[in-house]
Amino acid sequence: MLAGRRVVLGVTGGVAAYKAAYLARRLIERGAVVRTVMTQAATEFLGPHTLAAITGERPVIGLFDADDVSPHTSLGRWADAVVIAPATAATIARIATGLSDDSVSATVLATSAPVVIAPAMHTEMWEHPATVANVERLEAFGYHIVGPQAGALAGGDIGVGRLSEPERIADAVAGVLPGGPLTGAHVVVTAGGTREPIDAVRYLGNRSSGKMGNAIAAAAARRGAAVTLVTAGAGLEHPRVTVVHVETADEMAEATWAAAEGADVAVMAAAVADFRPAETLDGKLRRREGPPVIDLEATPDVLGGVAAMADRPFLVGFAAEVGGLDEAVAKARRKGVDLLVANDVAAPGSGFGTDTNQVTIVLPDGATEPWSLMSKSEVAERLWDRIAELRKREGPAT
Repeated sequence: MLAGRRVVLGVTGGVAAYKAAYLARRLIERGAVVRTVMTQAATEFLGPHTLAAITGERPVIGLFDADDVSPHTSLGRWADAVVIAPATAATIARIATGLSDDSVSATVLATSAPVVIAPAMHTEMWEHPATVANVERLEAFGYHIVGPQAGALAGGDIGVGRLSEPERIADAVAGVLPGGPLTGAHVVVTAGGTREPIDAVRYLGNRSSGKMGNAIAAAAARRGAAVTLVTAGAGLEHPRVTVVHVETADEMAEATWAAAEGADVAVMAAAVADFRPAETLDGKLRRREGPPVIDLEATPDVLGGVAAMADRPFLVGFAAEVGGLDEAVAKARRKGVDLLVANDVAAPGSGFGTDTNQVTIVLPDGATEPWSLMSKSEVAERLWDRIAELRKREGPAT
């Protein structure tokens, strides 16, 4: 969480500098107090007045043009965190070698606060051995590197080197700061839909994208938790999130049960297949051979396995339903969870692949709490608020 945290945003001279304005806004929306510092080259891409209008303070640009006789040391001492976005190859090289001949590199060298670096440059520059070595050196300093991403670059190029999106960078800043309400907690989250192979090409699966689980993991990390995300989907990047990629229900069960040992909270948001082919066929099924007969067998009960642990974490289950809630209420009682999140995946704007969700909270006694349609990020934040209330009031179910 960034409420009341002091963040110095350093902007350097690249085309992606315009995104620094959006990043400043995202940080402020999360409650941070933001001050900015720019290289002279950065002002060729982004007007200082834009950052001044957003943050309420004029950026520091030169080392000698501010009212403060030592603006870089003042900023470095003031900051709870420093983020450089975009960080050009030249700036990364300066910081890695200890040069401090501009206001941004000097501020980084003058701070003891956590530092987040968000690189942006052409692919060839990012992959050059000098840049690779410099980034490794920054990581050895303990700095957190965010991105870059693959995508469209300046000049019409496409490749790795695109600045990460402001929301992702803001997550990284929150992630390097201690003191959230889940600080010290270990959280396990499962996400995505498992795939059970039929042959070398085909599989049984479902439409789960993993977006809800990712949002839950990111929200927990923003609150200070150390998160293990076991996912059959794309995963996410966050300094407090360890991602374990799996494909099948067997792999999901093994990874989840191992991670849940000693965890404080487990949120089972993955859509795990209930059945799988009893045998995986070698090679590829051919149309000319006609429709195959596929025998199915049950997969491991991942949620049930966590519920059965002797010293299990506070346990949250998910139920993707179509229509009423009777099955979800029965599942909450049968599985012995502390809380169950049910959603109608057939409802508009809800369920698999969407950016929004409309869920109903089901408590162990069968009581239900319907929530309105909202973004999955909002669902995640509200879910963690509800989990905190229940953990404080009731403790884990037995």
